[in-house]
Amino acid sequence: MAAVNLEIIDGTFAWPGGTDVLSGISIRAEKGDLVAVLGPNGAGKTTLLRCLMGFLAWTSGKSLLDGRDIASIPNRMLWRDLAYVPQARGSAAAYTVEEMILLGRGSHIGAFGRPQQEDLDCTRSLMERLELTPIARKKCTELSGGQLQMVLVARALAAQPAILILDEPESNLDFKNQLLVLDTMSALAGEGMTCLFNTHYPAHALQRANKSLLLGRDGKWLFGPTRQIVTEDNIRRAFGVNAVISEVETPERILRDVMPLSPVSDESELQEAGADERQIAVISVIASDYAQAEKINALLHEYRDYLVGRMGLPYPEGSVHIITVTLDAPEQVVQELSGRLEALPRVSIKTTCAGKINRKEQA
Repeated sequence: MAAVNLEIIDGTFAWPGGTDVLSGISIRAEKGDLVAVLGPNGAGKTTLLRCLMGFLAWTSGKSLLDGRDIASIPNRMLWRDLAYVPQARGSAAAYTVEEMILLGRGSHIGAFGRPQQEDLDCTRSLMERLELTPIARKKCTELSGGQLQMVLVARALAAQPAILILDEPESNLDFKNQLLVLDTMSALAGEGMTCLFNTHYPAHALQRANKSLLLGRDGKWLFGPTRQIVTEDNIRRAFGVNAVISEVETPERILRDVMPLSPVSDESELQEAGADERQIAVISVIASDYAQAEKINALLHEYRDYLVGRMGLPYPEGSVHIITVTLDAPEQVVQELSGRLEALPRVSIKTTCAGKINRKEQA
């Protein structure tokens, strides 16, 4: 059975003679998780990926693949389960786009084998999916940085890995190709692949990832459900920037975006914030797959202590299941539940929060 769980246990890394770049990091990515790693320049995002995969040795701690230390796994066995998409640096071998993607089938073809029809079909399907077919015969040395990035993503996917790791996959891409990559990652996670990606865009983490690791320049880090981690307070402390998390309403859901406002000028603004106050929130859910209703009910059961009211309405004529829940909970709990619901495939949600509530004194 292919490996699906990836962990870092107490990962610490320092360059020789230097201070810790990463300190005591512990994270876990499981089947279907889409995990974002974000932080300012110099926080160690790429270094973390290199340590995770064994390209660099942890100063202390370890990386585990389904409970097994990655450092002890033979390369050929490791790369059967895991694929890596590095940042495109503008240089590549003189293969055509189709040949470069076909190289990703190496673990299926073997060292001395020849590509079979299924290998060619997989390659052409990926070119179609990532809209690379028009440049299939073009040499990679002639591509723009953005085009090469898309080819590297396709090459990694050609291996049909259980775990996909991407280093800033949206870098150098225009809006359309950013969406193609993000949509592809979301779809793969929905199909059960474990995906982990570095990003400079907090909004991409908020909109796509169900878990996030936030690195700061001071060695501090936070890991957990994305909506608990990517907050205005945490962005201010990690990036040194005042930012607003806004909401954009679409016909299907509310998208969250991050707008930077100004650099932080007062160090006192970087201090830890207090605990979130409780608030009243209503989450409306439309599931276009009846099978998702059971998952939603199981998820809501985990938050039963915060539920004030709940109503479910199957609507067979529209092939949807409609669920509305009301919570009285801290903001981080509301955001966590919203994020977990939003990560389910074929589920649309909207969350509405009341303003400050005047609570009655208990007798």
